[in-house]
Parts: sequence; C-alpha cells; structure tokens
Amino acid sequence: MVVIARLAGRLVRKSPQELVVDVHGVGFKVLVSLSAFAALPAEGETVVLTIHTQVRENAIELFGFLAGDEKQLFTELIGVSGIGPRMALTILSGMPALELARALSGGDVARLVSVPGVGKRTAERLVVELQDKARSIIGDAGAEKSVVRADDQAVSALVNLGYRRADAEKAVRRAMQAGESELAGVIRAALRQLSG
Repeated sequence: MVVIARLAGRLVRKSPQELVVDVHGVGFKVLVSLSAFAALPAEGETVVLTIHTQVRENAIELFGFLAGDEKQLFTELIGVSGIGPRMALTILSGMPALELARALSGGDVARLVSVPGVGKRTAERLVVELQDKARSIIGDAGAEKSVVRADDQAVSALVNLGYRRADAEKAVRRAMQAGESELAGVIRAALRQLSG
C-alpha cells in the first residue's frame, strides 16, 4: 500500500475545508483545518504539506498540515477511541494547535467543550488520554516561535479570500474588540462586517 507523507506542488484551489494541490499534473484533494487554511499561500503558488493518509474501504483521504505541532496533535487525537480523522480536524479547526495543547495539558474541559462537536464526556476522555502528550507538545513549541497569532491568521485568511489587507485588519480588530478570540469566530465576525 502506498502512503503519502508529504506533498509539494502548486495550490490550484483552496477553501476552508479542502484544497487541491497539483503535483506534476496530478491534482490531490487535501482536507485541512481552518488554522492551516488561514496560513496557506495564494492560489497558484507553491505549497508544501505534511500529509496523513487515511485509507478506508471505499476511499483514500489526505489530511494536510503546515505546522508540525498541528500534525502531531492530529496523530494523538485520532489515537483516542471514538475520534476519527474528520473529528480530529474539526477539533483543530476549533482552536489553534498550541491553544488546544494547553487546554489538554491543563485539563480545561470547559474550553474543549466550546469546540463544536465536542461534548463533556469526549472532552474528559481527551484530557485523560492526552494530558501528558500535550505537555510534551507545549514543551516542543518552546517560545511559540512557530505559532502564528489568531489575529494574524484571520487577516491572512481574509486576504486569501480576496479582501484588501487594510480592510481585513480593521474588521479583525473590531471582531476581537467585540470579544471574539477563537480563530473561526474572528473570521466569521470579520466576514459579517466586510460583507455588511
């Protein structure tokens, strides 16, 4: 069986849920988190992704990551009973990887429950199974040098959707002043401002 571990090619199409990467004329559909989407280059540019290949009876799915800590957390999440690759991606879309690792290591069940699709029992199971592993991920992140702040990611996502940087920055600033702190919430609130 062939397992794809890395893709480097031209970003043909991107959306918050998936993208298409052209590698020597072959287009690979890759599922990504909202955080990874926000950090992607513009369509037509080169992108390099670390890949998790999920083989099912009737399909092969590729899950892509730009940051090593996000890929590491994804791998740990799918090792938890009841958490499949799509659910793991949903969790990673609910908060940046380092923030998720902090919530897990600190046993912050309330924070985990705020992620869509994560109930209290699932959050508790995640903490029990991943608390120590999350501490190690936080340690590996060091001084957070590889982590991009949520406001920077939101601005990048809006610029990639075609909005002018100055307008995107203003909308993101207003969204965060209104109390939004999670990446997905900031982007949604900023989009409402920009389209309204």
